[in-house]
Amino acid sequence: MDKDAAVKQAEDYTAYMARIADVELTPSTAEANFEACVGKDDEVAQDGRYSLFYYVYSDVPVTEHSRVVRTLRGELTEQGYEVTSYREFQSAYKPAVFSARNKKTSYRVMADTVGSGKDKPQRLSFSVRTPCLLPPGVTQQQF
Repeated sequence: MDKDAAVKQAEDYTAYMARIADVELTPSTAEANFEACVGKDDEVAQDGRYSLFYYVYSDVPVTEHSRVVRTLRGELTEQGYEVTSYREFQSAYKPAVFSARNKKTSYRVMADTVGSGKDKPQRLSFSVRTPCLLPPGVTQQQF
């Protein structure tokens, strides 16, 4: 998959999560970070493969963070996601955390409280981490 398509897919995933939770995203906060894929023996291929970490914030009030992660856990579990981390909001030191892996695609989706509440506002981050993706037309390097 090419990088533009990967970003579009990540945008779609986060928008879908926001729709499920009935919250608005702040598109101006979106960021896409491409990373090299590291193999099981710490090898890094030179064939162009990459993973993507994409996130976007929502200014949903902190009083709604537990509801959001609870809703995502319920809905996405029914759709074949395996919940890998979960906590409802308790405080700035114990924020809301939701992380799940799509069993078919290995995409990971997350929603968690970010910001200290003192220096930075507390809001929700919706994010996607892809598995290693290989750009089209590239021969996969073997190890």
